[in-house]
Amino acid sequence: MQNTTEQQNKQTTLQIAGMTCAACANRIEKGLSKLEGVSEANVNFALEQASVTYNPDKVNIPLIEKKIQDIGYDTVKEAVDFDISGMTCAACAARIEKGLNKLPGISKATVNLALETAHVEYSPTEVSTSDIVKKVEQIGYKAALKQDQQEAVDHRKKEIKAQQKRFLLSAILSLPLLWAMVGHFSFTAWIWVPDLFMSPWFQLILATPVQFIVGRPFYVGAYKALRGGSANMDVLVALGTSAAYFYSLYLTVQWANDVHAHQPAMYYETSAVLITLIVLGKLFEALAKGRSSEAIKTLMGLQAKTALVVREGQEVAIAIEDVAAGDVVIVKPGEKVPVDGMVLEGSSSVDESMLTGESIPVSKRQGDSVIGATINKNGMLRIQATKVGKETALAQIIKVVEEAQGSKAPIQRIADVISGIFVPIVVGIAVVTFLVWYFGVAPGDFAGALEKAIAVLVIACPCALGLATPTSIMAGSGRAAELGILFKGGEHLESTHKITTVVLDKTGTVTKGKPELTDVIVSESMDENRFLAIVAAAEKNSEHPLAEAIVAGVRERNIAFPEAEAFEAVPGFGLRSVVDGKHVLIGTRKWMASNQIDAQPAFQQMNELEESGKTAMLVAVDGQYAGIVAVADTIKESSKQAVARLKELGLDVVMITGDNERTAQAIARQVGIDRVLAEVLPEGKADEVKKLQQSGEKVAMVGDGINDAPALATADIGMAIGTGTDVAMEAADVTLMRGDLNSIPDAILMSRKTMTNIKQNLFWALAYNVIGIPIAAAGFLAPWLAGAAMAFSSVSVVLNALRLQRAKL
Repeated sequence: MQNTTEQQNKQTTLQIAGMTCAACANRIEKGLSKLEGVSEANVNFALEQASVTYNPDKVNIPLIEKKIQDIGYDTVKEAVDFDISGMTCAACAARIEKGLNKLPGISKATVNLALETAHVEYSPTEVSTSDIVKKVEQIGYKAALKQDQQEAVDHRKKEIKAQQKRFLLSAILSLPLLWAMVGHFSFTAWIWVPDLFMSPWFQLILATPVQFIVGRPFYVGAYKALRGGSANMDVLVALGTSAAYFYSLYLTVQWANDVHAHQPAMYYETSAVLITLIVLGKLFEALAKGRSSEAIKTLMGLQAKTALVVREGQEVAIAIEDVAAGDVVIVKPGEKVPVDGMVLEGSSSVDESMLTGESIPVSKRQGDSVIGATINKNGMLRIQATKVGKETALAQIIKVVEEAQGSKAPIQRIADVISGIFVPIVVGIAVVTFLVWYFGVAPGDFAGALEKAIAVLVIACPCALGLATPTSIMAGSGRAAELGILFKGGEHLESTHKITTVVLDKTGTVTKGKPELTDVIVSESMDENRFLAIVAAAEKNSEHPLAEAIVAGVRERNIAFPEAEAFEAVPGFGLRSVVDGKHVLIGTRKWMASNQIDAQPAFQQMNELEESGKTAMLVAVDGQYAGIVAVADTIKESSKQAVARLKELGLDVVMITGDNERTAQAIARQVGIDRVLAEVLPEGKADEVKKLQQSGEKVAMVGDGINDAPALATADIGMAIGTGTDVAMEAADVTLMRGDLNSIPDAILMSRKTMTNIKQNLFWALAYNVIGIPIAAAGFLAPWLAGAAMAFSSVSVVLNALRLQRAKL
């Protein structure tokens, strides 16, 4: 029943506008979690996204969006217009409208028959314009983006522009107020201040637009938060600036009614400069947050923009979004392979370094698979598209990185809890500060007591606390992706740093996973080339992987070999064949003995080969011992270095394999592994991982992600190496796109660096408040300085997180 429920559930990602701190994210998260049909809600303040898992039978996206609006925030929508062709009556328009409105991610679609256009409002995280075009074509009509349609503007760019305008207006209006404030200090008496700037009425005229136009979002946010029964950063800013503004307004009115009164000390500049500094901080924050998603933009930039497709016998250049599975695509030398596919004609070498990290181009011929975004080097290829759009390997990688950046690490829950109770506590501290100053320290000094309370309110804004974890997760997972390491989520990025033991599968992980011909020993009576030609001819008819390795090794030596005249394989022993009239036997000691072949002189050499981890086979020609051929699954060039790096990190390294003890120990010795678990069946690997866990170890299992799936799932962290397949991504917590074992220490180092960065961010975010609040309460921090410190705290946290984008491993 549980599985059925899980299958019914869907997931959606919504872009949210209007959040100002972690408390906002918490409120939305709690509100969505209470909605019937929503099983999980995760709101990322840094990405400004909500990831919601829901049951479509009980709740739909419009209801989820309405709930977000009821809480007091908005979802970001983009609008686009299409030209529609093929409609003949109102029923056609209604069909298209109905079909589009059913598409996930579309909130509203209207079709105009007279103008032959469609206006669609959609969520860009859920659906793309190409998806909309394809849907219209499925319904039976044609759709194209309107010629004058501008490319959708990134909502973050809109936010940055809006913040720039707010800051510019606020700065222009606040500058004269700041000038007047500076003129009050004894050490700045030499600065000339125009009389006009000192006028309470002039200051009121300048401060009012800043307070209520530039500062409007703070009031709106505070109202929504309080209406929802919680408090956020907006509450603190609105309280602090309003106290300064309205107290100054009160003094202004009092002064105006008393002709004999001296001009009072105003606090208009306090509220105006505070708002200006906070808006400036928000601008810096928006700019920095934009940079933190550079990894996704880099990955997207790898995609080809167009493809040369054969349609009705003609080669046509079309947008990459319009390529369909089954299309025949022409890829010329120097061009990017546009989609995943299979080579139909041609041969070439393809640079796959963006995916595998391997700098040497891979040769491709008919029947080979190619991956989208790799580069065709020298020959022309005709490929058949097998995976397009969201199904390609690159699209899957982008999806994994996006999900990791949007997920929450467990450590973030600490910050969420703190920020949830923080604002009410701060308001309480501010009230106590005011009372202590007004009734105790400086009795009757309302203005002085108010100033101290305002400073407390402003210095305590928990923006930095909300940004501390998600920005580090975004930057860390993005940098890891650039290094070919895909963390499935923030929790795995966090957990990896706790690993104490790394278990390596042998075949395909420590070794290349492909047997190679390594040794040829020939008796004195045979010529080596002739010997290899006879062996290759005999083995060519066998389907055994070792036979394939021998034939491939002989071909690499450019030795021609004839066709065998007869062939018989005897499982468990070897084979017999006739080559050029000669009777050939290849196989084990028992096979030779059963055919009365005296191979005793070769046994010592055979034992030595087997002790070094190789599979040795005896060869006899016309009843006489002729030589030995040895095949081995050779270790990867990087394995020894990677094992040494893991040991330097203080980790225990264990190799696990189904091979016999002698072969396993030989491989382990070559790479420097001391502990070997040999002759373990695939289903027994998970049990071995459990035994290590029961002894108190935190285990990372590294395998190919398919045969080792049970062990990968059992381990604290499962790492699939050397593959970017869907199966590997499903089985593992971390996918290492490159076949290089160095990705394992890289992944652990990236996790450690990210966790260190998060702890630094949390420390500084809390230190600002822990140190700043007492200083402000003691009267040593002017409100405008408190505002500057608060803005700087957010920016410094984001900039510290961005250092991960340049992390060297």
